Amino acid sequence: MDIAFILVNAITVAAIYGLIAVAVSITWSSLGLINLAYGFVYSFAGYAAWLVATYVAKQYIGVPLQPLFIAASGIVAGAIGGILVCLVVFIPLHDKPSFTTRGMIATLAISLIGSQIFLMAFGPTAKALPEIFGRWRVKVFDINLTADKIGIVVCSLLMLAIVVMWMRSSRRGLEIRAMMMNPHAASIVGIGIRRTGIYVMGLTGAMAGLAAVLLSQTYYIAPFSGLTPLIKGVSIALCGGLGSVQGAVIAAILLGIVEALTNKYLGGQYVLMTQFLFIILVLIVRPRGIAGLLDKAREQ
Repeated sequence: MDIAFILVNAITVAAIYGLIAVAVSITWSSLGLINLAYGFVYSFAGYAAWLVATYVAKQYIGVPLQPLFIAASGIVAGAIGGILVCLVVFIPLHDKPSFTTRGMIATLAISLIGSQIFLMAFGPTAKALPEIFGRWRVKVFDINLTADKIGIVVCSLLMLAIVVMWMRSSRRGLEIRAMMMNPHAASIVGIGIRRTGIYVMGLTGAMAGLAAVLLSQTYYIAPFSGLTPLIKGVSIALCGGLGSVQGAVIAAILLGIVEALTNKYLGGQYVLMTQFLFIILVLIVRPRGIAGLLDKAREQ
């Protein structure tokens, strides 16, 4: 029973933070940018979903459609936040010397400045989103699965499936894949890096927006609430191997298990400690991460 409980919690945690980790990997492998502004995008989407839930959904949207409308608003707001980061950071800096370092510092600055703006605009009081999955539960093999856990996993898998299908079947998606495989060759054949950057940042921002809505079913939305998902998302991406989507997924599951075990046997205050110890051990054994597919072109 304890093992099943731990696995369920691990999969739930992995589903949320895995979205941000995959977004970090896609951004790095296609644009060469370690985007530390996902903390801002996360909070931006969370507050947008809260505003919609408070002032729009209750007054103008029917009850059956309110959860879908709230989730969609978070996804759209995340995409908008990602595009804003692209316009402010990536497009002005992508052709400058030391772009990787400059981009990382600039995106971190956006996260920190954004947190202060949210603090001034909304105050320190945390905001709560309504329960978009309801309060039902189902019992499977003596395991009680609540609506939020099932909804989080299903929505995360659905989002990842949509992203993969879009990248495999659409022209813009193929351009992104070409940038991920070989950015220099892609630019030579006429794939515009600025235009592709907008699509990448919008797509990955939407993933962070969905993560904000899903995590808000358990935690609250606050000015600095995006920093922890940012730290965990980047850590998972590093553990899995920057640029590897598969590695990010594997690392998300492993770190989800570590977090669930820590919460169960040590306490929540030790989660970050045990997770980073695990990441350090992984990187000692495999310096390129679990997948070991860091693009050599990005190291130069």
